[in-house]
Amino acid sequence: MAWSEAEVAHRAASDAELIAWVDEQDRPLGGVLRAELRERRLIGRGSYILLFNGAGQLCVHRRTLSKALYPGYWDVAAGGMVLEGESYAESAARELAEELGIEGAPLVEHAHFFYDAPESRLWCMAYSAVSDAPLALQPEEVLEARFISIDEALAETRHLPYCPDSLAALQRYLAARA
Repeated sequence: MAWSEAEVAHRAASDAELIAWVDEQDRPLGGVLRAELRERRLIGRGSYILLFNGAGQLCVHRRTLSKALYPGYWDVAAGGMVLEGESYAESAARELAEELGIEGAPLVEHAHFFYDAPESRLWCMAYSAVSDAPLALQPEEVLEARFISIDEALAETRHLPYCPDSLAALQRYLAARA
């Protein structure tokens, strides 16, 4: 599969970002390149934002094929790695604006949890936001997006590939609401 020049440049810039590196208790250890964090299986921080419209539908989006993790997968959350020196909330606001073009929507914090999988080890913070503003998708990261019910999203996970880390954030959101 051939990537566009923009996708190649975006991936290189992404791999060169300094990511917040933390220990098993989420204590900061400094910054490390994203590519090195993955290669060495170090622990980083991630922010996850469940975006809802005013009707209560969840925004799901499909990741580009140039993503290092879960290329082409569907995702229930905007979000990404927390940069060195950035708070979880700052990361969440930045990622929501970058990926989906939503700015200024109040973020509600739901869960702080550890996600440990072969492909990533992260301390995570799950947020939700509500906005009816039009989406402006970041072409280097998001192929398409749509709003569906949470039940529809969960049903889709049985036959479409969905990002497991974001699903963990959604499960914690649902547990906190119960």
